[in-house]
Amino acid sequence: MDQISIPNHLAIIVDGNRRWARIHSMPAFMGHKHGFERLEKVIDYAAKKDIPYISLFVFSTENFKRNAKEVDYLMELFCNNFFEMAAKMEKKNIKVVFSGRRTGLIPAVINAMDYLSSETQGCTGTTVNFCLNYGGKAEIIDACKAIAVEIKNQDLCIQDVDEKTFSRYLYTDFPPVDLMVRTSGEVRISNFMLWQLAYSELYFTDVLFPDFDEDCFNEALLAYEGRRRRFGGDSFKQGGNVFNQ
Repeated sequence: MDQISIPNHLAIIVDGNRRWARIHSMPAFMGHKHGFERLEKVIDYAAKKDIPYISLFVFSTENFKRNAKEVDYLMELFCNNFFEMAAKMEKKNIKVVFSGRRTGLIPAVINAMDYLSSETQGCTGTTVNFCLNYGGKAEIIDACKAIAVEIKNQDLCIQDVDEKTFSRYLYTDFPPVDLMVRTSGEVRISNFMLWQLAYSELYFTDVLFPDFDEDCFNEALLAYEGRRRRFGGDSFKQGGNVFNQ
């Protein structure tokens, strides 16, 4: 595994916690609890492989439509774990940032997010991006609004707005996603990183997220290794003209 091509930016749609709980005859909150425990392990997997960026879709803007008790539990889970993670992430030299709208989140969660980000700001290893209260369409709309304000204030010229400029106004100015993984067997991107996924390789697995162990993680990387990334042209990974292969 050490010799394979590693994605510069790995994104994961965290899915299947509730189904995992049902299969194990547990309440839904236990699935989320085990899912968060797996999240920390997945971060370790990525750091061990020296993956520079990993984005984790943990709570969408649409998830607020769920049962209020479940949402409240998730907010408490985020709050408690983000505070506890700070020292561990700093020790491992892992930087943590967040993508999503802060509006709608309770102050306790925002404080925990800010604390985790602040404590790991100087870390130089893998950067973890928690996508929380996140939606791909919302991100693009918010970027357009920010650009419009800059143009109105004459801080930005409309002729200078290109793809590179636009990317700077997204929640995080990360490189494009190379590999997107979704657990649980669902085969869709669910409004996740619509801009960043334009030329991503997509990998779907039936494994529920709490069971997404290191072997499953490595299988996803091996699948990525076997892809030929053309970006609309010739093969990127294996070289040569695709019509000659």
